Amino acid sequence: MKKEIFILGSDHAGYKLKEFVKNILLKMKFKIQDLGPYDDDRVDYPDYAEKVALKVAKTKNSVGFLTCGTGIGISISANKIPGIRAALVNSPIDAKMAREHNDANILVVGGRPFNKNNVKKILNTWLKTKFGGGRHARRVNKIKRLDKKYLKQL
Repeated sequence: MKKEIFILGSDHAGYKLKEFVKNILLKMKFKIQDLGPYDDDRVDYPDYAEKVALKVAKTKNSVGFLTCGTGIGISISANKIPGIRAALVNSPIDAKMAREHNDANILVVGGRPFNKNNVKKILNTWLKTKFGGGRHARRVNKIKRLDKKYLKQL
């Protein structure tokens, strides 16, 4: 993966994981935009999912990282934003498939609890995997058409 802009966010339950991932990405010389929160005080995950997803959708050469307690709520919320393909992953193989098959533009990992070694493997796999194109492109284009189709109807 070329050095893209990483846009990060979490809720209070994912704050420590977000900070862990941010430090890894900074060491790798990625540009980071941390949209919060900036401590572990209680907040609502849809607010941060929206901020990150909108920024990713509008910023060229950007990808995102989101986390909440399980990753479920924040990924559901992020995927409400047209153009977002947020993938909740639990393993390096999930990360590989999310990028290779689905061209995921936001990586989501559950924050409570998290295993540092597993998160490093997930992140490294996600970073080194490219979108496979081919038959996968046809399917991702169908996802994009769903965004446009139902945005118009709402």
